[in-house]
Amino acid sequence: MPNENNTRKFDVSFPRQIAVVVILSAVLSVYPLFAFASAEIVRAYVAGVTISVANVLAGYAAIEYSIDKSYTVFLKAVLGGMGIRMLAMLTMLMVLIEVFHFQAVPLVVSLMGYYVLFLILEVMFMQKKLGKKTEG
Repeated sequence: MPNENNTRKFDVSFPRQIAVVVILSAVLSVYPLFAFASAEIVRAYVAGVTISVANVLAGYAAIEYSIDKSYTVFLKAVLGGMGIRMLAMLTMLMVLIEVFHFQAVPLVVSLMGYYVLFLILEVMFMQKKLGKKTEG
């Protein structure tokens, strides 16, 4: 959405939502993790969350970049970006498990749990942005 100076203003509501989810989940999970899990499990959990956050923020960047462009550019950026993000996450998983010997189960469970939650938020954000685009 360009303003009168032809500069773009980013919608920061989505990154704020992501931050709230991460902070709330950290508050809710800090005691169980540190009381009942080993350091390796905590490390894998944090790595899964970090990868998911990086993934969703890359998706946010693709949406913000392409929302005011043609539908072809939008689809290429969002769907093509999704494929690239999936490959990057798979690569990170493999490197963390095979090279750095992270615990696979907590890594994958935290990654997938946050991925699904963030995907829902990302779809809702995209729907809101596309709704504003068709109205304006």
